[in-house]
Amino acid sequence: MTTVAYIANEFPATVEPYVVDEINELRRRGARVLCCSVKRAVLSGLNAAEREIREQTHSIRPLPAVALAQAVQQIACAEMRALSPLLQAALDECKSPIQKLRAIGHTVLGAALARTLDPLRPNHIHAHHGYSASWIALVAARLLGIEFSFTLHGSDLLLRAELLGTKLRFCRFCITVSDFNRKYILDRYPTVPARKVMVQRLGVDRVFPPIEPAAAPDQPFLIFSVGRLHRVKDYGFLIRACALLRDHGHDFRCSIAGDGPERPALERQIAALKLQRYVRLLGHIPRTDLSNYYRRSDLVVLTSRSEGIPVVLMEAMAHQRLVLAPGITGIPELVEHGRTGFLYEPGSMSDFVNTVCWILAHRSSFTKIRRAAAANVYANYNRQRNLRQFADHFLDRISIPDRSHEDSLLQQVQLSV
Repeated sequence: MTTVAYIANEFPATVEPYVVDEINELRRRGARVLCCSVKRAVLSGLNAAEREIREQTHSIRPLPAVALAQAVQQIACAEMRALSPLLQAALDECKSPIQKLRAIGHTVLGAALARTLDPLRPNHIHAHHGYSASWIALVAARLLGIEFSFTLHGSDLLLRAELLGTKLRFCRFCITVSDFNRKYILDRYPTVPARKVMVQRLGVDRVFPPIEPAAAPDQPFLIFSVGRLHRVKDYGFLIRACALLRDHGHDFRCSIAGDGPERPALERQIAALKLQRYVRLLGHIPRTDLSNYYRRSDLVVLTSRSEGIPVVLMEAMAHQRLVLAPGITGIPELVEHGRTGFLYEPGSMSDFVNTVCWILAHRSSFTKIRRAAAANVYANYNRQRNLRQFADHFLDRISIPDRSHEDSLLQQVQLSV
């Protein structure tokens, strides 16, 4: 039986249901999947199924003192062939002493993961996202003498690509979610063979609700946004835009679903701009309840500085809602301006506000666009079809070494008990 260790920085996470989807699809195909997490997931917001997965997940942190000492000893005793090329490449790529220290720390966590996984005998390790979990997974794979792959989305490629060159060099393959990302990887890292980088799109379930009448001109226009309250999502931009819309005399309401570290700052901004009547921070909304918010919305907006291809936009379009998003990264692959939704110039407040004002003025004339949006999602971002494609490609690509005939490298890298 194929055994795959699947790791993320925090697993399970309510904002990343597609990771659970992939694991379940691999299991449906007969693979044994070991769920791993760098840090133990918090219980808040997890549904019953996610809580059950959490209890089955191997978490590395917090790392007990004894386990830390064992991991350090393992690295010190490891055959240099296993880690030396990897560490040399990583230290060459690091730009600062802090990055070097972080790489060393994550290497220790990789050794701890290897100790956890060794008795379970995985054939392959896959990391979802290119953050620290991917380096930890790569180190563990080297120590276990198996192969490693990882998935890249948006910020983990464009904003926080630490040690990405080394990860791409030593991985068996890399999955990414858009054609933009694949081109970016191959342009930025020209020594990476093109065959290593595959595009696998995410997806959502088909919804296609009936087209509902647009809000009456005398009713508030409803704007909705979903995402973690993090600086990369730039909700401060959206709140400033709402102040301009109010000053233009428009009657609207903007609701933002999600929680995160930026919430206190956003609350202060809403109060300072006297937008309490217009803007609400809803906090975390369970995914099963989001459908009601989409259905009631006239416009779903995204103001992120960096993205892959956001599932939020797919969900909104599947509900036949108008969407407005910045024309960055892979978003134009999903949203065709004027045909399936609207794009604005990244960072341009005037373009964003003018586009919303234009949509407000023509709110009753977008039935064709809303239907085209849903059709596009069904054709290209169908969750079940894309999950099947993912499993086909993943299982085709991973190697299944015969553990009874381990190579000389693995024989020399003995994991102490």
